[in-house]
Amino acid sequence: MTDTLDRTTTAPADAGAKKTRRQNAEKGFVATKELTDSMQAVLVDLIELHLQGKQAHWNIVGRNFRDLHLQLDEIIDAAREFSDEVAERLRALHAVPDGRSDTVSATTSLPEFPHGEIDTTDAVDLVVQRLEATVGTMREVHDTIDDADPTSADILHGIIEKLEQYAWMVGAENRTAKRLS
Repeated sequence: MTDTLDRTTTAPADAGAKKTRRQNAEKGFVATKELTDSMQAVLVDLIELHLQGKQAHWNIVGRNFRDLHLQLDEIIDAAREFSDEVAERLRALHAVPDGRSDTVSATTSLPEFPHGEIDTTDAVDLVVQRLEATVGTMREVHDTIDDADPTSADILHGIIEKLEQYAWMVGAENRTAKRLS
């Protein structure tokens, strides 16, 4: 993994996904530490995306409020579902995901979302930036995950596809069509 995934600055001492005890555990594939850490990085960014999406959802104001408000609901629901899918995959691989708030805030790669009311135009850019950052984490760890467990990488493929679609759709709010000459 690259240095950008070293997110241990202020995390709790017991933060991060852990391996389960093998006592009475099902037989099957067991995630390596590298696979567990990579999936954990994806998990915390998805949880943070959900939380920041709610912050935006509650505090946007301005033109096209209703449409963006509803789009944010879709993104929030998707991020929650995706985080659950990743966490449950970790459990299936005999690892213990860590979605505690102090772990998420200490280890996410997403920048902090601004406090207070946010104009819809600014919110569009902020949300797209966070969608792209979440996808960036997934792309950064993809090869490590794919080498260790192609099934987990397949999960990432579907998530990446959907988050990139959301980034395109939300980002279109601030674009103007190019005129044909």
